[in-house]
Amino acid sequence: METGNHSGASQFLLRGLSDNPSLQPLLFGLFLSMYLVTVTGNLLIILAISSDPHLHTPMYFFLSNLSFVDICFTSTTVPKMLVNIQAQSKDISYTGCLTQVYLFMIFAGMDNFLLTVMAYDRFVAICHPLHYMVIMNPRICVLLVLMCWLVIFWVALVHILLIMQMTFCAGTEIPHFFCELAQILKVACSDTLINNILMYVLTALLVVFPAAGILYSYSQIISSLMKMSSSTSKRKAFSTCGSHLCVVFLFYGTGLGVYLSSAVTHSSEKSSVASVMYTVVTPMLNPFIYSMRNKDVKGALGKLLSRVSPCLLWVSGLRSY
Repeated sequence: METGNHSGASQFLLRGLSDNPSLQPLLFGLFLSMYLVTVTGNLLIILAISSDPHLHTPMYFFLSNLSFVDICFTSTTVPKMLVNIQAQSKDISYTGCLTQVYLFMIFAGMDNFLLTVMAYDRFVAICHPLHYMVIMNPRICVLLVLMCWLVIFWVALVHILLIMQMTFCAGTEIPHFFCELAQILKVACSDTLINNILMYVLTALLVVFPAAGILYSYSQIISSLMKMSSSTSKRKAFSTCGSHLCVVFLFYGTGLGVYLSSAVTHSSEKSSVASVMYTVVTPMLNPFIYSMRNKDVKGALGKLLSRVSPCLLWVSGLRSY
């Protein structure tokens, strides 16, 4: 193959999940269904929180942001894969690939940061209840979210600027169903030592510190719960953390599973299948976890759907005439 800069390698090839033609319709239907469920579920969470004044609290403010990020996270990878399956093509442009890498890093990082901020919010609510509204005032909540966006924006931008200095072979095939940073570095035709060092250092920092923050928050929460004499208070306090804990375990568990599968098997196909768990399945399950385990969200969703149903019936009635 001919080596050149990004102007020579105007596009890449995405291998996808399977080369078997008979599986393509099944994959298209499966991922389209999961994508629609993800977008609909997270959108309902956002609408339910925004429409119910009782949910205008820091915890649900962060939850609505998490739902928005999950929609964007899935939309970064799945639509392009669906288009390629439908068109029976593997092409993705150089610009499109870099854009996908950039957005994927931003939304994956925001998922991580928001889960950490939500753990801090629960820590303040349970361990310092009397000062909760002072510490977690609306201005602080907005600043925390903006700070998360700002940090991950610059981290992702640094990676993209370094990738733009790399050279690629014409017709390079990426052994994945989307453009992922680690896979891009593997197929580069130039030296990637600096890129790899930066990737491992920043990944360690952006995963270890948030994870440590979540562990510290919940260690303090458990300590406070043990000191509570009332079993009702313990149950109520733990119920506000249950949904968040489930999402944390799902996010970090699937991410760790992808890392271990790629490190142990060295199979790009198995690694791609494992990546589906945290790129598609986790954002799809988050709305179900929060709606089923949280009575406030469940109640707000019920009110929202009860208001929407008459409107849908009215519209369908108009169409029948």
